Amino acid sequence: MMKNLVRTLIVLVLILMIIGTYLVFSASGTYSEIRFNSFYFLFKLHLWKVIGAMAAFLIVSMVPYEYYKQYSKHLLLGVILILLITFLFASKVKGAARWIDLGILKFQPSELAKLVLIIHLTKMMELKGKLIADFNNGFRYALVWIFIVSLLVLIQPNVSTSAIIILTSFILLYVGGCRLSHLMATSGIIGAAGIAAVMMFAHSRERIFAFIDSIKNVGEPNIQVMQAKIGLGSGGLLGLGIGHSRQSDLFLPESYGDFIFSILGEELGYVGTISILAIYFIIFFIGILIAKKAKDPFGQLLGFGISFNFVVSAFLNAAVVTGLMPTTGITLPMISFGGTSIIIFSVSVGILVNIARQGIKEQTVEPIVL
Repeated sequence: MMKNLVRTLIVLVLILMIIGTYLVFSASGTYSEIRFNSFYFLFKLHLWKVIGAMAAFLIVSMVPYEYYKQYSKHLLLGVILILLITFLFASKVKGAARWIDLGILKFQPSELAKLVLIIHLTKMMELKGKLIADFNNGFRYALVWIFIVSLLVLIQPNVSTSAIIILTSFILLYVGGCRLSHLMATSGIIGAAGIAAVMMFAHSRERIFAFIDSIKNVGEPNIQVMQAKIGLGSGGLLGLGIGHSRQSDLFLPESYGDFIFSILGEELGYVGTISILAIYFIIFFIGILIAKKAKDPFGQLLGFGISFNFVVSAFLNAAVVTGLMPTTGITLPMISFGGTSIIIFSVSVGILVNIARQGIKEQTVEPIVL
């Protein structure tokens, strides 16, 4: 059964990558032609990132996931240092210092921070055991790491990723045995602090007010959401057909990135969007099954954390594009243009596959008969 789960997982991820590559090609052509004088410029960039992501997946899937347990604290400290360097020295893009320019790739440390924090929290919960339910002896130590990472991401500023980090971490802690009362009380404090933090940043404040105003006046929060919903609506049941998107002709700003879900709906219709969302849910379900059959608590919790992070990112992206949430910078996993995102999600799936492979090995070891 585990082998079938792994095969299905790999096939579904490949389907997302293939569809994403096609959609980036369709959505970025006009902008590439005007901006870079080459219709294929952004498509080629994305293609190289997909190849790099596939290579990362293959490598990570062969590395025993137990290794991450040994070095989780070192990895997390390294990520925290990188986040500090990013905030202090990275050049700002659209008012945010989120990327480190590596030449061939603009690296976004916050994406890596999500994964590494999941790994370290998982290790802590395995070591603490039932003590994780005790505030002083367990929960507060996890809270310190969550606070440091989410704060460093928040001040970039990157409110949406910071929120995902907190949400994923708290859900993981709850599954790992933390008391709901501790999580609820902390969530209330963090929520109040988060609202105050959002009001401090002009771009976040404007997005929130625009979203609230759109609800009161039955309108759209901004031009991106309006054009995205036009694209989704014009797709109808089966879509306009491959390569027939109108919104990608500069009506929808940067349609190849965070709003690529709209191009998906426009070209493949309602059936296409529901199918993609179903794939994300199936990947999450497979991840839960793999986690359940993992050989140790570390593998179980790590498998769950990775699976939850994957699916929550997908559905939050869809919620933003459809106007159900304020506009954020959350990518559609394996589909949106962006090197860091697709590589880190591929690494995450590689870890999940290795958890399954280790479980298969445990099941195939024959008992020694004395």
